[in-house]
Amino acid sequence: MNCRFCNNQLTHEFIDLVNSPPSNSFLTQQQLSEPEVFYPLKLYVCDDCFLVQTDEYKKHADIFDNDYAYFSSFSTSWLKHAEDYVEMIIPRQSLSKSSLVVEIASNDGYLLQYFKQRNIPCLGIEPTANTAKVAIEKGIETRVDFFNESTARNLAIDKKKADLIICNNVLAHDPNLNGFVESLKILLKDNGIITIEFPHIMQLILNSQFDTIYHEHFSYFSLFTAIKIFEKHDLKIVDVEELSTHGGSLRVYAAHKSSSIKENLNNILTVLEKERKIKLNELSGYLGFRNKVSNVKNELLKFLIEQKQKGKSVAAYGAAAKGNTMLNYCGIKNDLIGFVADASPHKQGKFLPASHIPIVSEEEIKLRKPDFIFILPWNIKEEICNQLNYIRDWNGQFVVAIPELKVS
Repeated sequence: MNCRFCNNQLTHEFIDLVNSPPSNSFLTQQQLSEPEVFYPLKLYVCDDCFLVQTDEYKKHADIFDNDYAYFSSFSTSWLKHAEDYVEMIIPRQSLSKSSLVVEIASNDGYLLQYFKQRNIPCLGIEPTANTAKVAIEKGIETRVDFFNESTARNLAIDKKKADLIICNNVLAHDPNLNGFVESLKILLKDNGIITIEFPHIMQLILNSQFDTIYHEHFSYFSLFTAIKIFEKHDLKIVDVEELSTHGGSLRVYAAHKSSSIKENLNNILTVLEKERKIKLNELSGYLGFRNKVSNVKNELLKFLIEQKQKGKSVAAYGAAAKGNTMLNYCGIKNDLIGFVADASPHKQGKFLPASHIPIVSEEEIKLRKPDFIFILPWNIKEEICNQLNYIRDWNGQFVVAIPELKVS
C-alpha cells in the first residue's frame, strides 16, 4: 500500500485491529443465520507525511449505500453543536440572503436546517438516499450524490460556488483524499472559507481511542499533516479550533492561497506545538499504540467476566460504529452484554454485526433494570447519563472503557 496523500510506500504499522465487519452493517433476524463478511482493519502511518490510514478494504460506494444507518439528528448534543456553529459562523463570515452555504455529507439536514431557519441559502450534498430524503422533507435542497471533482465542476458551471463549505467528519471518509480536497478548491468562491471538523489523532493516541477506527474512516489527521495536504492543493489553513466533540476534534478553516484572508498564526502554532510535544511530526510518536489498546481490552474483558460470575447483568447504550469496533476487537458477544438500547428506530429490531447483540428501544432498560449500562458512544457520555439517570433508582451504574475503565 502507498500513502493516499504523498504516494510514499507504507511500511510502518500503527495498529492492527484484525478483522471486523463494517461497523454500520447492522443485521436483521434472518441475516443472523447467514455468513458475515469480515474485512481487515489495519492502519499504517506514513513516515514522510505522517498520515495514518487504512486501505480501502471495503469499497467507499458500498459503505455509503442507500440504506445507511446513521442519522445525525438522534443526538441532542450534536444538534446543539450544529446550532452553535451556525450562530457563530454567520456573523464571522458575514453570511446573508445573497450567500450560499454548501455542506458535504449533509446527512439528514441536522445542520443546514439552522441556516434555513435564518434564511441563508444552503445546499446539501449527501450520497445516502435514505438520510437525504429526511433532509429534503425538511425543505433543504439536497443532491443525492458523492462529492467529487465532477460534482464540484457541475455546481461551479451552475453558478453555485460556495461562500462557505462545511465538512463535518467527512474528510476521513473519502479514500481519494487528494481528489476530495481538490474538489473543495473548485467549489469555493475566491474569498470563501471552508470549515472542516475531524477527530484529532493527538487525542486518539493520548486517550486510547482505538474504537474511532472503522472501515468508513480511511484517514486520521494531525494539524501538521492537514496543512501539508491543503498546501498541495493551493489552499491555506487560516485558523484552527480545538473542540470537545468525538473525544477531541479540530475545526480547521481553509481558504484559497490567493485570498485576502489572514492566518491566525497564534491558534495554528499553539496546536502544532502540542503535536510536536508528543512527536506527531516524527515516526516515534505513532509507535507503541498497540500496548495502550491491549490494556483497554484486557480491563474491559476482566470487568465483564467478573460481573458474569457474580450474576450481574450488563446492557449497553448506543449502537454506535465506535461501539462495534470496541466489541469486535475485544471479542465480546451477547453472552456478556444482553442488549444495546438506541434511540434510532432505524436500528431498533436489528443486531450488532459480529457480536449479534440485539438492538432495542430505551424502554427495555426500564423493563429489565440491568445492573450496569455500558456506554458505547463515550463521547456523549454526559448526554446519556442525564437521559438514563433513572437507573440510579435500582442502584444501576454507568461504565465507560475509554480512555480507561470507569464505573460511576
